Amino acid sequence: MLRIDGIVGWAGDPLIANRLHDLGHQGGVETLVLDRRDTLRHRLRATTDRGTACAIALARDQRLGDGAVLVLDDARAIVVRMADEAWLRLAPRDAAAALELGYHAGNLHWRVRFDGADLLVAQEGPAALYLDRVAPLLANGRVRHVTDDR
Repeated sequence: MLRIDGIVGWAGDPLIANRLHDLGHQGGVETLVLDRRDTLRHRLRATTDRGTACAIALARDQRLGDGAVLVLDDARAIVVRMADEAWLRLAPRDAAAALELGYHAGNLHWRVRFDGADLLVAQEGPAALYLDRVAPLLANGRVRHVTDDR
């Protein structure tokens, strides 16, 4: 198991980006895909896309994020990439419904973003858990759960 005790740098740094580019041509760049919850941790175990087992122990002042470079030497690099996040789309019927939906989302401490009039909720569990919390708004048609098929 590879022990990692800090972040070497960031993929967006021009000097590191050049080294990653060169290593990429040699097949020496490994990716460690993490979800948002993992990036909040300072100690974790994870496996890269090439099967390298990593034991990560970061100092309290360091935070993992997309593009964090954990290993960078002449032979290889290990770069953190964020996993795609699932978002639940809720469309309020009118301004009053939007206000009520926002009130509930805030009280429930949901992580949200906005897309026009729609409220997008970061899914950190099954969609049913979120939909159950706003079931009265869905049942009376004040809010609609929008799926990709619309």
